[in-house]
Amino acid sequence: MSALARWFQANGHSVSGYDKTPTPLTQALTAEGIVIHYDDAVNSIPAAVRENRAQTLVVLTPAIPKDHQEWAWLREQGYDIRKRSQVLGLLTAGRPTIAVAGTHGKTTTSSMVAHLLHHAGVPCAAFLGGISVNLGSNLLLPPTTGDTVAEAVPVVVEADEYDRSFLTLYPDIAIVTSTDADHLDIYGDKEALVESFRQFVGQIKPGGTLILNHTADQSVAAAVPAGVRVIRYGLSPEQGPELYADQISAQGHQFRFDLHGPQGTVAGLELAVPGFHNVENMLAACCVARLEGVGEPALRAAVAAYRGVKRRFEFIVTAGEKVYVDDYAHHPREIEAFLRSLRALYPGKRLKVVFQPHLFSRTRDFAEGFAQSLSLADEVVMLDIYPARELPMPGVTSDLILSRITAPRKSLQTKAQVLAAAETDSDFDVLATVGAGDIDQLVSRLKNILDIRWNGAEA
Repeated sequence: MSALARWFQANGHSVSGYDKTPTPLTQALTAEGIVIHYDDAVNSIPAAVRENRAQTLVVLTPAIPKDHQEWAWLREQGYDIRKRSQVLGLLTAGRPTIAVAGTHGKTTTSSMVAHLLHHAGVPCAAFLGGISVNLGSNLLLPPTTGDTVAEAVPVVVEADEYDRSFLTLYPDIAIVTSTDADHLDIYGDKEALVESFRQFVGQIKPGGTLILNHTADQSVAAAVPAGVRVIRYGLSPEQGPELYADQISAQGHQFRFDLHGPQGTVAGLELAVPGFHNVENMLAACCVARLEGVGEPALRAAVAAYRGVKRRFEFIVTAGEKVYVDDYAHHPREIEAFLRSLRALYPGKRLKVVFQPHLFSRTRDFAEGFAQSLSLADEVVMLDIYPARELPMPGVTSDLILSRITAPRKSLQTKAQVLAAAETDSDFDVLATVGAGDIDQLVSRLKNILDIRWNGAEA
């Protein structure tokens, strides 16, 4: 949503909006001239909006609950209300579009694609789902007019499967990173989810390309239109993907690997954002870069320069053999990939994880999977479920996960207890905060505490 807000602002439109709570992102938007309020009240809607219905477009995110007072009033008054996905579809219509879909890795992979193209000098635009560290934003505008509609340059977008949002997109190149079960509150079962991915790839333009993770449901590949090329990628060359990585090694905070694919081999690539899953994501991004004409020297330099996305394997504090990392992972597969990568980076180190489940429905549907992935840690601290758009469900609490965890140490704590423990706890070497809710509110405070304890920094 904020990337769209920035796009409209950059193109001369007056932009205002509502959010539930202030965050560093909303503060940044305010500094850029976007008016934001935080109370759900019709009188808080700017007068320019209330008094100018005909010239106002309302863009809605699925996170807004149906009982939201402002939304109800705007509907009653007959405003032009569009979903975020509809607006993204309109902005990319007729433009060369690179769409990154999948139940995991969308934000990271789309940011990688945008970075590789931008760093290599390929003009492009991008609407990202997170803040790119390299760009300092979730929006990349072309270097000329700043208007993505007026520029015949590739537009990189994150194609969200939630509520079938990605079906508003008609890409030239599509990446599908994964088709694991998720959003069962919307789809009901995994087959319905996979069917939506089949519909999505069926909208790839003639002569386009599908870059498909070889671990995804392969029925997706069969749904592409005639003439669309399919390139499979992954980390298991023995399973036959055309694009794969080998010679993968963790060195310090980075991973080194060799890339093999239809465009040849590039040996000794260095990725400063760690994680086996990030090597896999980078494979798909490199494939797009090669399709867009990026040569080996430029590709090598761009991969080495990539610095990631905020809250994706983000190193917050490092001090000798002590480290604090924050990550947005909120699905069992994502958590497993994150923790296995931490284990590879820090073998033998004591790993403590603080996890906040996101959504009651996801906790209910994947409690066993969450417990198995979190059990890779030496200690797990559970926070209460972050509800987001949902109301509480009877019997669904963090204990559904906690009771199944087999880690040596586990507990349910409040945020205040987590902060208090950080002041004195020495029974860990690696600390990770994990989740997609408001657990990020702990990050700056934990950073201050651990900086003082580990580095002797000033408060």
